[in-house]
Formats: sequence, C-alpha cells, structure tokens
Amino acid sequence: MTSHEIRKAFLDFFKSKGHLIVPSAPLVAKNDPTLMFNNSGMAQFKDFFLGNGNPPSKRIADTQKCLRVSGKHNDLEDVGFDTYHHTMFEMLGNWSFGDYFKKEALEWSWELLTEVYKLPKDRIYVSVFEGSEEDGVPFDQEAFDIWKGLIGDENRIILGNKKDNFWEMGDTGPCGPCSEIHIDLRDQEEIDKIGGKELVNNDHPQVIEIWNNVFMQFERKADKSLVSLPAKHVDTGMGFERLCMAIQGKKSNYDTDVFQNTIQVIEQMSGKKYGENGTLSSNSYVDVAMRVIADHIRAVAFTIADGQLPSNAKAGYVIRRILRRAVRYGYSYLGFNEPFLVKLVPVLAEQFADVFPELKAQLDFVARVIEEEEKSFLRTLETGLRKLDDIFEQAKTANSTTISGEIVFELSDTFGFPSDLTALIAREKGLRIDEEGFQKALQEQKARSRKDSAKEATDWVELNEGNDFEFVGYDEVSCEAQILKYRKVKTKAGEEYHIVLDRTPFYAEMGGQVGDTGHLSIGNHSINIKDTKKENDLFIHISTDKNLDEILQDANTVVAHINEERRDKIRTNHTVTHLMLAAMRKVLGTHIVQKGSFQDDAVTRFDFSHFAKVTDEELGKIEDIVNEKIRENIALETKVNIPIADAIAMGATATFGEKYGDFVRVVIFDPKFSVELCGGTHASSTGKIGLFKFISEGSVAAGVRRVEAMTGEKAISVINEQLSINNQLKELLRGQDLIKSVETLLAEKANLQKKVEALENEKLQELKNELARTTESINGINVITAKVNVPSADALKQLCFDLKNKVGNFYGVLGAEISGKPQIAVIIDENVMKEKNLHAGNIVKELAKEMKGGGGGQPYFATAGGSDVGGLERAIEKGKSFI
Repeated sequence: MTSHEIRKAFLDFFKSKGHLIVPSAPLVAKNDPTLMFNNSGMAQFKDFFLGNGNPPSKRIADTQKCLRVSGKHNDLEDVGFDTYHHTMFEMLGNWSFGDYFKKEALEWSWELLTEVYKLPKDRIYVSVFEGSEEDGVPFDQEAFDIWKGLIGDENRIILGNKKDNFWEMGDTGPCGPCSEIHIDLRDQEEIDKIGGKELVNNDHPQVIEIWNNVFMQFERKADKSLVSLPAKHVDTGMGFERLCMAIQGKKSNYDTDVFQNTIQVIEQMSGKKYGENGTLSSNSYVDVAMRVIADHIRAVAFTIADGQLPSNAKAGYVIRRILRRAVRYGYSYLGFNEPFLVKLVPVLAEQFADVFPELKAQLDFVARVIEEEEKSFLRTLETGLRKLDDIFEQAKTANSTTISGEIVFELSDTFGFPSDLTALIAREKGLRIDEEGFQKALQEQKARSRKDSAKEATDWVELNEGNDFEFVGYDEVSCEAQILKYRKVKTKAGEEYHIVLDRTPFYAEMGGQVGDTGHLSIGNHSINIKDTKKENDLFIHISTDKNLDEILQDANTVVAHINEERRDKIRTNHTVTHLMLAAMRKVLGTHIVQKGSFQDDAVTRFDFSHFAKVTDEELGKIEDIVNEKIRENIALETKVNIPIADAIAMGATATFGEKYGDFVRVVIFDPKFSVELCGGTHASSTGKIGLFKFISEGSVAAGVRRVEAMTGEKAISVINEQLSINNQLKELLRGQDLIKSVETLLAEKANLQKKVEALENEKLQELKNELARTTESINGINVITAKVNVPSADALKQLCFDLKNKVGNFYGVLGAEISGKPQIAVIIDENVMKEKNLHAGNIVKELAKEMKGGGGGQPYFATAGGSDVGGLERAIEKGKSFI
C-alpha cells in the first residue's frame, strides 16, 4: 500500500464505524497558553475532554499535523540520527467523547491492523497499565481481558508502569491509563535469537510503538491529585510514518514513500547517494544530513503555511532553528553553498495536496520565505567562520587548545552560529570547545527565560455547575451573569485572578483584536477587568484587584460591563482591516493574503503577503478606496452558522493558519467588495470609521509587508500634525515651494560635505607626514605612538592604514578624543605580527582598561573606546611597552 492508500484506509475504516472525519488543526496552537505547537492529535479536542465545550460529533477521526520540538515533547536532536524520530509527523487518531470506551477502541485497533492492513498478528505486542498506588489507580484488568480475548496469548501482553502506560498531556489536564500497540519488524533470524517482548520500550529501531489507546477518565490537578472527568473518553494516536514503515516492510521511516520523493531530489541536487553506508548508519553523515533535511523541510514548510513565520522569538525562533539545522547539515555534509531547501517545497506541496492543501495554495509565498531565510543563514555561516578564524588565532597566540564556553555560547546566541558546528570546525583545527562552560551559559539563559515567563496557577474553584457559555458582546455592552469558576495565578508582575462567566459581553483577544477591559459589579463591589483572554474555549476575565476570594465566593449574580468607549475604537480599527484588505487586493493583486493583524483602541496593524515595497502611489490608491467605502456608509451584514463550504462559495476570504469549524460567521460590507470569515466585533456601518490614514509601511519578513494605520480622531490628529509641520516649513522657507527648496538645501549640503571631506583628508595627509617623521626604531620595528586630533573614528582608522602603507615594518598606537570620548587604535604590519607573535585585538583590550572601556578586533588592526579621557595618555604609553 502507498502512504496515500494507508491514510485513506484509516479514515475510511473509522468513517464506517460512525466517526466524523475532520481536517487537521493548524500546527501553531491558538488560544492554548500551555502549548506552542499542536504536538498530538488530541490537542485540538482538549476542551471536549474537560467538558468545556461540545464536540461536533461523539465520534471523530482525523490525521493531525504534529510538531514536537519544544517543551516536554522535544525530539529535535534525535532527528536524523535514528530512523523513527521526527519534528513534524502525522498522527492518525480516533476519538470517543463520552460514547464508546475500551472494548470498541481495542477491538477496532486489532481489526484495522490485522484485517485491513494485514500486519502479522504474531509480531504485535500490547501493553496495559499495571496500576499506581500513589495515584490510587488500579491495574487495568478490563484492557488486559479484552486483549487476551483478541490475541489469545498472554505472553504478548506487557504490564507497563506509570511512565509508559499512564498518559498525561502536561503537569495538569486530562489524563488516564493507556494501552500501547508495538510491532516487531526485525528479520526472522534476529527474532529467533531474542523475542520481541524484551525489546518493547527499549529504543530498538525495529521494535516500535505504532498506536496508543488512551482511556481519558481523569484530570490531573495543580496539587497533583486526580479527579474523575465528567465522562469517559477515548483518545488514540497512531504514528503515520511508523505505520507506513511497518506496512511497506521497510527498516526505516525514511525508506518509505513518505520521504523518498524528497530524498531522491536531495540526491540529485547533491550528487551523493543515500544509504550507501547503510541507512541505519549514524556514522554516515551524508545519510544523517539527508534524513535531517527531508524531515525538517516538512516542519518548516507546513508551519509557515499555517501562519508562523521564522523569527527571533517564541514559536518563530523554533522554526528558524529547525530551518537552520537543516541548512547547516546541507552546508557541512552535502556541499550546499546556495539555497537548496526552497527547491524541495514544490515536491512536498504536490505530495500532500490532497490531505494538507494549504501548502500548495501558498507555494510561492512559502518558498520565498524559506529562500530568504536560507540566504540569511548562509551569510551568518560566512560571518561566523570569519569570527571563528579570529577566535582560533587568539587561542593559538595564547597557546590554548580550548575555546571557552562563553565564546561558543555568544556565537550561538548572538550570531546564530550553531555550537556543534563550532565544535566540528574546532576539532579540525586541533582544538576543543569547553562543553561544560557552554552548557552552563545555556542553562543560565534558559533559567532567565523561565523566570521571565513563569506563571503559577492554583486549581479552579468551581462556584456553579454547567459548561454552557454564551458570548453576547456582538450586541450588548453589559449583561447579568453567573461566575462558573475562578483561579489565582502568580506572575512575574504579581498576583491576578482569572474569572470565567456563563455569559459575557467581554471579547477575548482573538484574530488580532485585543481583549476588552471593563468591570464586574457584584453588589456594592466593582472588580476591574484589565484584559480578556481565550484559553482553549474559555473566556478568561483577568483582574489584578487584591483579595477577591470572599467577594467571588459570595457572588450570586454579577453584572459584566465593558469599557464601551474603548470597544468602539477597537471595533472601528478592526472593521477597517476588512475594507483595507479588499482595497489591497484591488490595487496590488488577488495574491494578497492576511498574515497577521493587531487592533487596539489606538492603531490597526496589518501584515500581508507581498514581495515588493508598496509605493506611496499604491498606498494612496488604497487609502482612497477605503475612504470612499467609509463615505458610502455601508451597513454591516452578518451571517452566522453558515456551512463553511457555502461561505467559501460566497467568495468569503479565509486566513491561512486559522482553524474554522463546520459552521462559520461571515462578515459582509457589500457582497461585491468585502466578504470575510471573522469572529471579531465590527462597527454597524462603515461611516462609523470616520476617516482612514496610513502612517507606515515596511517589511517584517521575507515576502511579508506590514502597514499601520489610524482611524477617526487619531487619523485626524495625524493629518493635523502633518499640516502643522507643513505650515512651519513654509514659514521657515518664506513661502517657497517646499519640495524644490528642500532639494536645493540637500544639494548645497552635499557640496559642502564634499568640501569638508576634502579639507579633512588634506589635513589627514599632513598629519600622516608629520607623524611619519616621528618614527622610532625599536628592536628593528618602526614604531609610532601618539595622541592625534581627528574628527571621527573613520578618520583615525584611515590614518592608521595610511601610516602602515607609508612607513612599512610598522607598529602603531594612536589615540584621540572624539566627541568627548577616548578612542584608541592599534595597527601592526603582518610581518611584525607573525615575527613577534603580536595580536592587535589582544593588545587593545589591555589598553582599554586604562580608559575604563573595552574593544577588540583583528590580529592586525583593532580599536577600543572608553569613558575616562584622562586615561588616554596612559593607554598610548602602555601600547609602546608591547614592543
């Protein structure tokens, strides 16, 4: 069976068992602060297990894109060195929400594996939970008996401990005993030597887990206790890539058709052959590199397609790190010095077009982002290699064989140069890195990061039963409600209360629109709400008021009031993004797609896919269209509970990376102009916006531009400020034409600058000749040390090199006071540098101490600055002592 047939067979099987087949959620986890990426099939259904929402069906099945590269589930460094770990992988899953339980789940697992996929029964092993006295959970006799009836051989049923057979999503949340299914894929000769039972859960590459049935019946609380969930559920997950390996009779996931298309293209590009040394050989770095690249390009391409761009922060940093790891392996072991990952994107897009069509739909955009990231990192590698040359030279000068961990960490953290590549190149030079020092610096950074983001939450205090929730904020600014539950959370800023109501007018931050503020009235008490966030499917009202426990616990009914004036400004800014996107598509082209947005009461910020700067003329046309639509005062039209297929047929614009349900909300401002899927709040008509004005346009990433704009009073204030500046300039220029006057002034300034530079250069040449006459010969070396009067650091540098070229066999130390600060430079002729074993960078660091400063540079030229002008003379004199 091909991988397409294997996936289809799974979905068809569970469809025949009454399951609703749903699409994969985006890789980027939205509205769940406990997750950066969706790392399991059940992540998108977590609230259904907790009883915080109602699933579209009691039986669901899907294939979910998963990413395990952060937090508890982090397989990144294993990828490539074995044959079965991945960053991104597909998880086939079936779920029961309070419907069937262990019997059906296990029987269907056995039926699918042995009767549909025809896997050999005598190679399958299963495990069940042995029980935990600590948690008060008994041995899973029921699962054991079901398996015994199916398999008929107790020797292939393994009792597993809490680590292997009790599944937990994290420190808190839904959990329960599980039953894993393993398969032995070894050759019969090896099986005859040692049975598979002994190798289960022992990291053998051919005795692997392929499916896990989790019986979700508990919730782990913050105090580590377990409580029963409102209903019993089934959550299963089967690794698609491992399943393909088993069915296709391969010894490696990478030998299946899931990866072979990509690997074959890598072979063609590199001229190297995969598997010549055995596909399981971690000694073949060609094989490792091809596995790394084939795996990583999937994670990078699909995550970008789902809306997460590479960056230097949080989820974006993780994606950039994965991409750079792939580039590094291609650079180091396959000889790729030019972008190559970009050439693999079309292969993936075509391969997954029928199951994950979002990549093919954005092929040009994703490819452009990846290509620019590759170019950037290849430049980083070149810069890092030059820095490494200096570091190695310094080590040689100091007769050291070790590169300090702090330097290795700085290269990695500041310049993005991978530590393992530093170690590899160091070994080639006969050096080693201080791994212990590097790890210490790395852990210190992680500790700082954890401290900055640390939050400690207590368990929810349940005040009222029920999980039904209603958002009334589209039509109401206040409403009566009951408090369902609350909790206290300790943050770096202090303590805050999280409050959940059964109905609320407060909009929780979503889709770029910030959360509402306001207050809750409880009798004579008023609780300030500083923000509203969405956590899974809960709207969390956040208050930093103190000592609210007694007030909340005694509350019967509360009245929730939003800050209406603030909301009006927010929804005005949100509404204008709809008009702006429609106008952009008219002016710039229909390729324009939203890539992110932010709207608060002051500004609207909008990111979109576009590969060129938006010109002033184009911005003007977009502005004109938006303001025209504002003047038309188009009434808001909203359609709710529309089947998503019908909405798309209406021409509704959707945002890639957002998860939409089967039924959606459509927001329309003239069916011929703007039709979008959107859950935000909007002005009742476009005329409420008043006025629209761009304030900036620029690039935020490869292929992504950003505009910022203001509306209403804010836009008027921007225009008034510009008019005021315009009038002031007219007065200064006595009513002359502003543009021509400024052009004339700039031309005059440029001419004067050239004259100044010519005079400065003339003075510099005179100073050079004057200094050359002061040359001392010390131990056969021509030495000049002096305090000089120069206008800039560039002039000081030029003077140093001019003297070196004029004098020859030269050693110079020149200092100057520039803009009130001391500056010193050391320059050494290459012959002197080698003969006397001198290093300008090391020398200047010593001289800088005299000026209370620091610096560094190349072996032949280096500079330093400081804060103590009085130490400049001492530094210059000390510089002579090195000769």
